[in-house]
Amino acid sequence: MAKLGESASGRVISASMVQGTPVCNAQGEKLGSVEDIMIDKLSGQVRYAVLGFGGFLGMGDKLFPLPWRALDYNKDWEAFVVEIDKDRLENAPGFDADNPPDLGNEALGQKVYDYYGFSEYWAEDNTRGRGYGRSGVI
Repeated sequence: MAKLGESASGRVISASMVQGTPVCNAQGEKLGSVEDIMIDKLSGQVRYAVLGFGGFLGMGDKLFPLPWRALDYNKDWEAFVVEIDKDRLENAPGFDADNPPDLGNEALGQKVYDYYGFSEYWAEDNTRGRGYGRSGVI
């Protein structure tokens, strides 16, 4: 019998199963793996997949927040695919695991989403969902 956190049927997957999933470019070259996901507490949307990239034997890895919308899941590869080459990724906004920024910071979010060419979903009106009072916060 499957346990919670081990389910990946249909379109839904547990966050714990996303961690460690490979991330490849369109050519199938592995860029890294998902180290974590960052969820917007107010809208319920995934803001970032945090990609671990670079380093050797776990040393010197850099982490890169990628807009969740930048990832497409490829069932055959059992990996997320991004339209980003290694050179672009190496110059992307990133950080050391030992010194993470505030990933909830709007200016950082703007910088990351702009870098990858995505619009910021949080700039849209997201106050229509469950859990929102008149002020837009819980």
